[in-house]
Amino acid sequence: MSSSGSILGNSVVRVEDPGLLTGAERYYDDFTPEGTAYVTFVRSPMAHATITEVDVLEAQAMDGVLAVYTGENIGLPATAGFPMLPVFERPQIAGERVLFVGDIVAAVVTETREQGMDAAEAVFVDYDPLPANADPEKALAEGAEVLWPQNEGGNLAFHTELGEDDGLAEAAHVAEVKMESQRLAAVPMEPNGILVEPGTPEGGMTVTFPSQAPIGLKDGFAGLFGLDGDNVRLIAPAVGGGFGAKTGLYPEYLVAAKAALELGRPVKWTESRSEDMVSLVQGRGHILTAKMGFDGDGRITGLNLHCLADSGAYPAIGSFLPVLTQTMAQGVYQIPKVRFVGDAVVTNTTQIAAYRGAGRPEATQILERVLDVGADELGIDPAEIRRRNFIGADQFPYATVTGANYDSGEYEKALDAALEASGYGDLRAEQAARRESGDPKLLGVGVSAYVEITAPLGLHTEYGRVDVLSDGTAEIRVGTSAHGQGHETAFSMIVSDLLGVPMENIRLIQSDTAEIPRGAGTLGSRSLQTAGSAVFKASEEVLAQAKDLAAQQLEASADDIVVGEGGLHVAGVPAQAASWADLASAADGGVITHELDFDQGGATFPFGAHVAVVEVDTETGGVELLRHVAVDDCGTIMNPLLVAGQQHGGVAQGAAQALFEWVQYDEDANPRTANLADYLMPSAAELPSFEVSNTETASPMNPLGAKGIGESGTIGSTPAIHNAVVDAVSHLGVTHIDMPTTPERIWQALAAS
Repeated sequence: MSSSGSILGNSVVRVEDPGLLTGAERYYDDFTPEGTAYVTFVRSPMAHATITEVDVLEAQAMDGVLAVYTGENIGLPATAGFPMLPVFERPQIAGERVLFVGDIVAAVVTETREQGMDAAEAVFVDYDPLPANADPEKALAEGAEVLWPQNEGGNLAFHTELGEDDGLAEAAHVAEVKMESQRLAAVPMEPNGILVEPGTPEGGMTVTFPSQAPIGLKDGFAGLFGLDGDNVRLIAPAVGGGFGAKTGLYPEYLVAAKAALELGRPVKWTESRSEDMVSLVQGRGHILTAKMGFDGDGRITGLNLHCLADSGAYPAIGSFLPVLTQTMAQGVYQIPKVRFVGDAVVTNTTQIAAYRGAGRPEATQILERVLDVGADELGIDPAEIRRRNFIGADQFPYATVTGANYDSGEYEKALDAALEASGYGDLRAEQAARRESGDPKLLGVGVSAYVEITAPLGLHTEYGRVDVLSDGTAEIRVGTSAHGQGHETAFSMIVSDLLGVPMENIRLIQSDTAEIPRGAGTLGSRSLQTAGSAVFKASEEVLAQAKDLAAQQLEASADDIVVGEGGLHVAGVPAQAASWADLASAADGGVITHELDFDQGGATFPFGAHVAVVEVDTETGGVELLRHVAVDDCGTIMNPLLVAGQQHGGVAQGAAQALFEWVQYDEDANPRTANLADYLMPSAAELPSFEVSNTETASPMNPLGAKGIGESGTIGSTPAIHNAVVDAVSHLGVTHIDMPTTPERIWQALAAS
């Protein structure tokens, strides 16, 4: 892949960080053009109701009010949150009914933010309450209130199933567990928002917003407003986190754009944190039931898995995520028969979308939990039962019975590395000693092994372009959109490695439709393997062009031209050289350039093994995560520092689901966790320093050998920690505790055992 002395594979410090740490980088809310007006949304306090009246007269008469929009005068079409679900079209402003707490019922546009808050309070909305429900199981029960009468399936938004025989009939033992992968809020450090400037470009608009996929949203903006796509510019500057929640076309975006075009002035909306907790899409929300069959030696004979997914009030891509759960239901194991049924249902809650991992964590969570239940019932060590059932390293590429085509893997190697790093045998000995001594603080050791899919659902193609300019610097253009991942560092390393241009002379251009013609954005842990490979292939072509130019200048064969310091030279004769500036100046237009859409033809499948160690206080139910060991394999590693950063962030997010976070609703579908005083998020103080390392199993799907890493830590950590908590008290008769494993739940489980 690279020559001797390559920087690839080495820990290179992130070049993005100085700008982020010093404040030189700007976020969308840092842009406030002269004459900017502000949108404030009036949101429903009712989870389900008919709107009988919206009175805006008092608000319209208030100082600074420029416009008030309702469902009657917004003049924008309803839009579907996911193309496969056209029946569930959401109005940009609710006109007849509201379907969840936070549904938009009006929008006021004012000269200042403060005026907007006052005017929003003056909008009077009369509601006629309807039965509301936040429970996905109740949504399918007989007699349940149907939220979308036009949907033939009632509250069933989407259904998928696979396989007929679950292999349980021939099992010597069947383990069973029902668990909830609870609803989570994304809570990015930077909330949602948008700035729309009309008339720039000419007759169009410029949109600045914190999006993970700005390039792909341009056609949506242009089409809804009947604008020429060339006159619509979308820009995502620095973005403060997304986790999948900042990928779609939010109603708030469209209302702000409508106001900007009608008023002929810039319009901005900045989401408050309390708005964020009900209006930004959320994740997980699956109820999972599994039965796993084993033979007398603890080998799996089959699996029966049901997934009931909460879609929220306006079904979007979250309704389709059971398909990813289905695809990954076999995990890292040889399971000859799988029966899977997935249902997504409508409830009076915030919609579910693609939160970090998106359907794959749920598959791993239930698979690893039922496997631990089986190990406990069969008296087999959790690590050993996994080892007995792994797909072998000599079996790749491997086609699963659930429709995945695994590219490469060495699952036992990752498990062995995690067990060794954790001192697994010593941990089990300490656990036994505590139990025998009657120590009220019990040790729990949890193991998980996982495989996930990255660049899924057709997201395996991406745009890339590399230019070398007449001043000797290089520019990279990609269709991905970084929001903390380290793309500038990774992509610059590739160009520098191939062309010899110093990293400080390389610039990444992204997230601007005026510069990037196409691109799918950053989601699904896809960026390095797709955009990175596009940059790699473009750099190879730029190098080939440069060698031809150098051959002419140096009167040598192009085959004898090699990369040297600052340019190209004749092999063995470094004094006979041409600089990149000279070469680019000699090229047409003063630039050596190549662009392409790299297509790796399918997804890749990272994997790993995690070991978690917890301490559970049997007197209080308190639980503390003492250690977490993660061994993740994301193929060939370009920069270990970037990989470790993704691992640490992912493990923290996975630990948060296992122990802390939970979006809750009451029986009337009122949110109980609509601010950070009620929604429990851990800080660094609640978590240990994670012990992360890697194995490297190259993918044959792309020239870098790379797989995704962004979601791996989250997928592997949650079931390991979950299993560790249950393991701590399993000898007391506790077989399962739902997540988050709070002190109250642990105490209740102990009391009932």
